[in-house]
Amino acid sequence: MVPGRDPSDNSQMQLLIVRHAAAMPRGTPGIPDDQRPLTPEGRAKFRVAARGLARIVDRPDVLLTSPLPRARATAEIAARAFKGVEAQVEPALAGESVDGIIVALTKLPKEATVAIVGHEPVLSSLLARFLGASQGERLAFKKGGGALVDLPKGPAAAGQLIWFLKPRILRALADD
Repeated sequence: MVPGRDPSDNSQMQLLIVRHAAAMPRGTPGIPDDQRPLTPEGRAKFRVAARGLARIVDRPDVLLTSPLPRARATAEIAARAFKGVEAQVEPALAGESVDGIIVALTKLPKEATVAIVGHEPVLSSLLARFLGASQGERLAFKKGGGALVDLPKGPAAAGQLIWFLKPRILRALADD
């Protein structure tokens, strides 16, 4: 199902990185930044994008999410699209530490397909680390966008980018 990967090759970790969908704007009166929910439009658009993800990525063995509401809601939508996977909270995804996320990933089986849902700018920095790039801002994720990375030697080593897609492309891939 995943372009460029032999489906019988389970010897390496594959990481799906997803930025949370569109949320209430920062600074919205009465809503602290760490409590911002998804907007109704953000939810609706990501439901379609998640169907696109489910068409091009094997169902993850593990789905980790930031504990912040906007990421948890995004992960729950993705979990429904993938069927048979439950989102698990990973506190490292709420922080701004690439190293913290890598430590969390190293605790998972090396052959797992893992999906993570988190925030910018740490996700682009994480992707840059895996690709050996110095400027993560050039790999910035759109809200609801995603990337798929093969990590043949695990999350502590370099990886190979399979694809990096904007949410509108993921929505176009959804089966209507």
